[in-house]
Amino acid sequence: MKKVAIVTGGSFGIGQAIVNKLLSQHYTVYNLDIVPCEQGIFRHCDVSKVADVKSVISEIVTEVGHIDALVSNAGKHLSATIEDTDEATFDALFALNVKGAYAAIQAVLPSMKAQKAGSIVLISSDQALVGKPNSFAYNLSKCALASMAKTTALDYAKFNIRANAVCPGTIETPLFHHAIDNYCQRSGADKSQIVAEEAKLQPLERLGQPQEVAALVAFLLSEDASFITGSLQSIDGGYTTQ
Repeated sequence: MKKVAIVTGGSFGIGQAIVNKLLSQHYTVYNLDIVPCEQGIFRHCDVSKVADVKSVISEIVTEVGHIDALVSNAGKHLSATIEDTDEATFDALFALNVKGAYAAIQAVLPSMKAQKAGSIVLISSDQALVGKPNSFAYNLSKCALASMAKTTALDYAKFNIRANAVCPGTIETPLFHHAIDNYCQRSGADKSQIVAEEAKLQPLERLGQPQEVAALVAFLLSEDASFITGSLQSIDGGYTTQ
């Protein structure tokens, strides 16, 4: 019987790389996103809405009977200090980055508990480990995901359900380029220079690639990682060791 994985936000960047990696490992992969994608089985879902997430996952469970893996990847970036973050912006960011993960985990747990097996990976950030300037709400949301991985791991270990968080550093994705484009529009800086400077900030002196994150996620979902739970896995070119 093929294993079934759900990936939220699987239409672009790291999420799309994860979908493709799991497909190559013969998973049946459901992609929950608002933007259609040819990879995997697409299900339209606004991950920021708890009811939508639970409804879509319930339909998948009814359709296939079991869920083996969840990768909670959907999220967005925000560059702003606490003073520049209004309540509506704060709520919208947390609805997607944090409540989306909360809803997805709640929805897959009954199936995983019933089969006494399952693996959950939350895509957090190096910002769960270190602070960065001009990143108040985003940093806070990624710390919340790291905490969610730890507490879920402890609460559900007795059901043989593992939960881990992957903490990527600077990965070359559409999200990364969007953030750089916004900065350059505000500052008038040259994009190629900024990208080069970002690469030099990493001890390995390059940007990470989505496929590298996907490989780590696939490992954590596999039986090869059966004794790993509650961990925060850095994949940041050495950035957070400095």
